[in-house]
Amino acid sequence: MYSVIVHYGELALKGRNRPWFVSMLVRTIKAALHGLDVQSVKPLVGRLVVTLGPDGGAQWDEIRTRLSRIPGIGNFARATHVAPDLELIAETVAQAVASEPAPRGFRIAARRADKRFGIPSPEIERVVGARVQAATGWKVNLSAPELSIGIEVLSADAFFYFKKEPGVGGLPIGTSGRVTCLLSGGIDSPVAAWRLIRRGARVTFVHFHSYPILSRTSQDKARELVKQLTRYQLKSRLYLVPFGGLQQQVVLTIPPHLRVVVYRRLMMRIAERLAVTAGARALVTGDAVGQVASQTLANLQAVGEVSRLPILRPLIGFHKEEITQDAVRIGTYRTSIVKDDDCCTLFTPRYPTTGARPGEAEVAERELDVDALVESALAEVVVDDYVFPEAAEHVPSVPSRRLDLAVSKLPGVTE
Repeated sequence: MYSVIVHYGELALKGRNRPWFVSMLVRTIKAALHGLDVQSVKPLVGRLVVTLGPDGGAQWDEIRTRLSRIPGIGNFARATHVAPDLELIAETVAQAVASEPAPRGFRIAARRADKRFGIPSPEIERVVGARVQAATGWKVNLSAPELSIGIEVLSADAFFYFKKEPGVGGLPIGTSGRVTCLLSGGIDSPVAAWRLIRRGARVTFVHFHSYPILSRTSQDKARELVKQLTRYQLKSRLYLVPFGGLQQQVVLTIPPHLRVVVYRRLMMRIAERLAVTAGARALVTGDAVGQVASQTLANLQAVGEVSRLPILRPLIGFHKEEITQDAVRIGTYRTSIVKDDDCCTLFTPRYPTTGARPGEAEVAERELDVDALVESALAEVVVDDYVFPEAAEHVPSVPSRRLDLAVSKLPGVTE
């Protein structure tokens, strides 16, 4: 009978709070493996045991793929169940390795989770290793084995496995609260969102577009990116905010060199209102220092001062190549590089400022009715919800809809 042994890494350091974190991880694994032949997911002596049904072995590739994306998992392995008897363990492992290709060297790595099992780990390794060597003629290599056979002895069960699969680490979904990410459609912001997901935050997304002035391409990209990120957090919400009309007002009123900063300040105000509605405690952006004109320290300060919520910038010190590597790793890169009509390039001045002076943007905005612009954008917000794996082909679980909360009743953050 196959099972999956899941080790949860950093959760082991959570002390008295560990049971709550573990229970959240159990719930997430059950949801992620929905629709597959999984009989149970249970915590057991410092690890989780996922018991597979009769078809679970044939579904291993899909099970492995889903588990590899779940935050909170350090590593996992498909394991074979055996009774906690040393002679039986040694015989079963020796029979199982007969179907494995001969490695350049092997070792046994045993862990005795329950000390009531009277035989210590080194003795388990010696006995089982000798039996495997006698059955196969393989050479032992303790320092750099090509094959490491894991054995875990628990209270009433034992398991062995041939390969550990890496997890993404971090904390289980939802254990760090909710945040709202400004999703541009480029390479950076999906990676920023993923980094917060990996730290246990549930992310809602806000995308600003300029349809019908520009095409729907950026909205399509944003939807696809959220679908991909939903594979990691299982449920997502995307707010699509029309922004072209606001940009037209800015162009008519704001000096060219400040327009990008004012665009961003308006985005922050709108995103903050939506974040409060969603119960989020922080905003997230894909900013990296100096990457573009709006991301100098002076401009980041000018943009961030309009928000009362904390602004998290997990990529702030990263090089573009590092961010790109993460985008490839999480599967968003190919979508992010699709050319689109982005609202960030609409009405962009030729020489935007890289050093907005303190108070300069605030003075320029006096020529705008900022509150009216924010309210007009919120009145046109469209909401998409996504669920994985219940939704076939990762499509929205419900059709796109208008924001169903009256704009006049949105809980804003007072100045």
